[in-house]
Amino acid sequence: MSYLEELQERMQRIEKGGKDKYHKSNEEKGKLFVRKRLELLFDNGMNIEDAFFANCMEDDLPSDGVVTGIGKVNNQDVCVMANDSTVKAGSWGKRTVEKILRIQETAMKLELPMVYLVDSAGARITDQIEMFPGRRGAGRIFHNQIKLSGRVPQVCLLFGPSAAGGAYIPAFCDIVIMVDGNASMYLGSPRMAEKVIGEKVTLEEMGGAAMHCSVSGVGDVLVKTEEEAIQYAQNYLSYFPANFRSMPNKMDAKPVQAFEKTITDIIPENQNAPFNMYDLIDRIIDDGSFCEIKKNFAAELITGLARIDGSSVGIIANQPRVKGGVLFTDSADKAAKFIQLCDAFNIPLLFLTDVPGFMIGTKVERQGIIRHGAKMLSAMSEVTVPKISVIVRKAYGAGLYAMSGPAFDPDCCLAFPNAQIAVMGPEAAVNAVEANKIAQLPEEDRAAFIKQKQDEYKENIDVYRLASEMVIDDVIDPNTLRQELVKRFSIYAAKNVVFTERKHGVYPV
Repeated sequence: MSYLEELQERMQRIEKGGKDKYHKSNEEKGKLFVRKRLELLFDNGMNIEDAFFANCMEDDLPSDGVVTGIGKVNNQDVCVMANDSTVKAGSWGKRTVEKILRIQETAMKLELPMVYLVDSAGARITDQIEMFPGRRGAGRIFHNQIKLSGRVPQVCLLFGPSAAGGAYIPAFCDIVIMVDGNASMYLGSPRMAEKVIGEKVTLEEMGGAAMHCSVSGVGDVLVKTEEEAIQYAQNYLSYFPANFRSMPNKMDAKPVQAFEKTITDIIPENQNAPFNMYDLIDRIIDDGSFCEIKKNFAAELITGLARIDGSSVGIIANQPRVKGGVLFTDSADKAAKFIQLCDAFNIPLLFLTDVPGFMIGTKVERQGIIRHGAKMLSAMSEVTVPKISVIVRKAYGAGLYAMSGPAFDPDCCLAFPNAQIAVMGPEAAVNAVEANKIAQLPEEDRAAFIKQKQDEYKENIDVYRLASEMVIDDVIDPNTLRQELVKRFSIYAAKNVVFTERKHGVYPV
């Protein structure tokens, strides 16, 4: 065999990955081979693959179980790390870790997005001294992720397990896309949980995709197939620049989808009647451009990326259809991370406010709702990208603050003609102030008295009075909201501010 023939034979053996039985097992689970995943992800395949021959002296460890390199997504170079689960279940050895570290360092030097295709059983216990504790050990991967955070977009596509310490790869990414039925992440396996703490639990209950995307919030997007996960990642990256120094690309503007009902038609005059905030969002963004994040988690708050006149915008919107749009600990956390994500990569923010306030009661106080709410306020307050606040119907109590109210330097605060801003709603306010008087009145006189006091309260918080006092910047026809946003975001794009001078804040986490 000539040296060229030997080269070709070695390359074919490495490209094939692990043994046939492992490929067959993955196919039965609906899992694609790692190189097929990368073929689907990149525009025209991987341009550069690094350390292809890693651990090539061992026949059963092709590329040491991980593929790393650079390719184009949406015509933008991105760095990638992809576990090969046909090679010792995608577990990490010394060279696996070194390959991951090197591609992260490349992403740092070139300031390119970093994409992680995760499908790994975690560390190889037999290799732990070489790959676990040292300066170039597995912990360095997470250290690098933290350094990359906010510098370049970091995306995790979770196709299989992400076990033990490896679960921190998704945890430190900007977004985690999980394939239902196959993806999982956990610090300790069900078997370990039973052995150590006596808990009997299934893998799905412990760390399955559905659980993480709806209960823990560690997962952001739940998809049915790997192809869907890859398509979502491609779409998601299209809203972002390559790094924090750049601006998102402006796309061709698309008109709003045609609807029979206008914005005015879909919003009830009754402040407490539920309506679907998605209907409002669809009427102001470019058709088909909404890319929602954490749809299944804390659904009382909507967060997602969209385009308005071709430009990327991050949307934070209360959802009156779910728990009345009240803010809870989870929704505060959801907002905080999304706000930081958009601000890090120069994506303007739009707040669509219809909020009764933060939840009250013993349960949420014990969960630390004050601390979680403060986290949301901190993230929102520190934003330096353009931000517009729109009071759709109501903004009561600290909900006004959390949704970028006037005190928190929005570039403008707009309101619809029926909007109300107050410490609390008319019903709650009258009950709080007049409870004793109401109790003393004859039963037949109470309803009229309550209505009179509520009407007086509504006059006190009338939107035109707030506009007269310059609490809000403009009262607009709801049906002109898109045009108003296009005009204002275009002007505010020149915004250049520094929040404050310091090393860093002391955050209420």
